[in-house]
Amino acid sequence: MELLAAELSLFLDTTDDVVESEQLFELLSAFALNFDCPWIAYGPLASEQRVLKPARPDSAVMWNYPDEWQERYLKMGYAKIDPLIKKGRKGVGAFRWSEVYADESTTENERRVLDEAATFGLRRGITVPLHGPADSFTFMSFAQSSDSELQNRAITYLQIAAVQFNLRVSKLGTPMPSEHAYKLSHKEIECIHWVSRGKTSGEIGTILGRSRNTVDFHVKNVMRKLDATNRMVAAFKALKLGIIEP
Repeated sequence: MELLAAELSLFLDTTDDVVESEQLFELLSAFALNFDCPWIAYGPLASEQRVLKPARPDSAVMWNYPDEWQERYLKMGYAKIDPLIKKGRKGVGAFRWSEVYADESTTENERRVLDEAATFGLRRGITVPLHGPADSFTFMSFAQSSDSELQNRAITYLQIAAVQFNLRVSKLGTPMPSEHAYKLSHKEIECIHWVSRGKTSGEIGTILGRSRNTVDFHVKNVMRKLDATNRMVAAFKALKLGIIEP
């Protein structure tokens, strides 16, 4: 544990000098690997908001969950029934996912979210609720692919790292691009809307009466305008910016 304490101290010292949220996320991801947590999700929600969408337009949303799970999560609208979000709103300390699963107040539909997450490799994890002013709420989740539970000391270290990350991101802010940088055409909005529902280019083409190549053209334009590395990231950014609705 002394080695992990030293890693935490290094993380805290290093992040104080970082000026980009993406680099902060990379440092947090590297730190979380010390606890066999390759998957991280971070996102703010407004007061009683039940969808994964920022409370403020300048809020940062970052996650590196498997693309297939991101696609499934968005398509099914699981943020509306995610028991981790429900639990996080009411709590102030980090909690294990297994505790939420076993809780009598957790419904079968809510358990299904965790069951399906496990099939995509997110088998165990913790969530750190981070409450802010005006009843705002930000969550940070760390997930493992193994069935082993994180020990209390490890959870404490991850919670400290989450608080530091959230503080640094809040201070940096995430400036909104100018309107012309992400303004999408009607056809592009239609295509990225169906991407967010998990549809393939072929399926979108059938729905909209366009060729697959035309759909790919519009989706690639959205990716370029939103500076997204893949179509699901573009869909997530479109949701974040309010360009499309969940």
